[in-house]
Amino acid sequence: MKKLLCNLVRAQRSMNTNGFSLIELLIVMVILGMLASLVGPKMFGKLGMAKQKTAKTQIEMLMTALDSYRLDIGKYPSGQDGLEALVQGSGDKWQGPYLAKGLPKDPWGNDYHYQNPGEHGDVDITSYGADGQSGGDGEDADVGSWQ
Repeated sequence: MKKLLCNLVRAQRSMNTNGFSLIELLIVMVILGMLASLVGPKMFGKLGMAKQKTAKTQIEMLMTALDSYRLDIGKYPSGQDGLEALVQGSGDKWQGPYLAKGLPKDPWGNDYHYQNPGEHGDVDITSYGADGQSGGDGEDADVGSWQ
């Protein structure tokens, strides 16, 4: 009987020492929250820069497709035809489509703006940034083929 009581007391002690208390869990949650509040804003700032770089890369890809189009046809698409001529063209010289996956949208979900003749070169391609309007700073800044 004495042995049974000793085992019972020993079992109760081990049950009390297993696991974490509510206070310990709350402290850990507060520490994790503070770390997230310090790191989060820095990561979201990099997201805007990544979208700007993606827009620049897509514009370079579109300019390469336009150069291929010009080599085949002899001129860039007119302002009316725009970038759609890279995907849906016509005529005997047209060797497209020049974009395998179709015409992309900019990283903010807007269409790229095509201008022929361009203000900065033969043709200009522009993404108006996050706000979708000409001008702006930071993530709202324009990204153009001439930059």
